[in-house]
Amino acid sequence: MFEGVKKFLPILTLMCCASTYAQDSLVASRPVFMSGELKQVSDSISYDNNQYLYKRKPNKSRIYLAAAGSVAWYTGSLVALSNAWYTNYPQSSFHFFNDNIDWLQVDKAGHIFSAYTAGKWSMELWRWPGLSRKQRIWIGGLSGTAFLTVVEVLDGFSSGWGFSIGDLGADFAGSSLFIAQELAWKEQRVQVKFSFHRKTYSDPALNQRADDLFGHRTLERMLKDYNGQTYWLSANLKSFFKRSNFPPWLNIAVGYGADGMFGGTENIVKDKNGLVVFNRSDVPRYRQWYLAPDIDLTKIKTKSKFLRSAFFLLNSLKFPAPSIGFSKKGIEWNWLHF
Repeated sequence: MFEGVKKFLPILTLMCCASTYAQDSLVASRPVFMSGELKQVSDSISYDNNQYLYKRKPNKSRIYLAAAGSVAWYTGSLVALSNAWYTNYPQSSFHFFNDNIDWLQVDKAGHIFSAYTAGKWSMELWRWPGLSRKQRIWIGGLSGTAFLTVVEVLDGFSSGWGFSIGDLGADFAGSSLFIAQELAWKEQRVQVKFSFHRKTYSDPALNQRADDLFGHRTLERMLKDYNGQTYWLSANLKSFFKRSNFPPWLNIAVGYGADGMFGGTENIVKDKNGLVVFNRSDVPRYRQWYLAPDIDLTKIKTKSKFLRSAFFLLNSLKFPAPSIGFSKKGIEWNWLHF
């Protein structure tokens, strides 16, 4: 039930890398003249004072530092996860576990988000040593799936869980979405984003169950409470309609979430002897879809390196805005959706 913590680990370990986003130019390409023709200079190509083009060679020292830093962070995170999580639960031989119907697949959306975001941030890390664009795409883009696959293997040896093919598929989907857009469009026209709102209930029994299941503190709830999580596909309008008058920062987002979940598959909990200790089958479990405007913070121009880094990090979160919700309960209007 605490898979939310594990799926967000690759993002937490890559936050230190985001500052490299501001150290290089945010302009993907700029024109220069050579031999009477307008040439395009990509972020992996430089030019001298005479405007002759030449390839920028990767900095080997930075490559070693970036690789060592990545390995250290990933290894440290896995060791911490193993000590804090897996050692507290009984182990078993390696086995598979089908959790595809759990949590109305909100946890799978979380895996897509984590793999996508980790790939996006990791790619910026590899910009710093000067790797070619395609190298950055593939190495960075697959890093989230690589890390989460190791976590799935650890799950495979835990008697309470198992290796989830569904989780692995969601991880690949997140990485593939990032890589495909970079290869096809050289930009992320559709980004995966996350938002959270803390749920409270008028029924004290439900609040107590939520505290027991998801934790008391807001950070715990944000990672564990699938009822309060929304995952978004946020599309930049200007990127799709180049000749339009849409502001460069304006996005339209489609969100997915669910509510009424107080257990993985049902709202009934039994103890080790099979006795029912919690039964709220009267609470409906249902999916929710949303439509809302959004902002692409990376499209906001600024000369501040700090703001560029901050915008890059914060852009993985859905900007709070009004939304229209659709579910089996009908259509709802939210004045401010977190």
